[in-house]
Amino acid sequence: MTATALRPAAQVPEGQTPPVVASDHAQLLASADPVLAANKRLCYDMYRVVLQGGHAGRAHEFIAPGYIQHNPNVVSGRAALEAFIRGSRPERAIRPTIELPLVAMLAERDMVSMAFVRTETDAQGQIYHTSWFDLFRIENGLIAEHWDPATKSAAMLKTDPNRQRLD
Repeated sequence: MTATALRPAAQVPEGQTPPVVASDHAQLLASADPVLAANKRLCYDMYRVVLQGGHAGRAHEFIAPGYIQHNPNVVSGRAALEAFIRGSRPERAIRPTIELPLVAMLAERDMVSMAFVRTETDAQGQIYHTSWFDLFRIENGLIAEHWDPATKSAAMLKTDPNRQRLD
């Protein structure tokens, strides 16, 4: 197995290791197991089309109707995800690759994990880099469940202050 080529994603302060991202997404999508390759492609394309492209109307191509969401800012169900996408981003042209700084994609059994570099700003206004992940469970060729490390968003609570438990 060939290691995925990585490239630095950003400059960091002295003493820290710069985050790295995959330079070849096709290599991340490859798998000797056709089921795992299809699961990776499903998640990758959902990211490109629905999350990055904002095409909420195409969510049915990737997301199961009974989709379970473990992000506290979005309720479960495909219709809820579609509403979240429509309310949080405009439709854009669908790009051939994910534009977020993707580090790795792993698939095993019915699960696909994607790791990204995430850029944040601290309380002093200094930019720093951390990581983000999404974990998806596939069932019958569609994404049935999702996990990520999100915490409750102040912006989401302002738009829906009655929201209590969201997953």
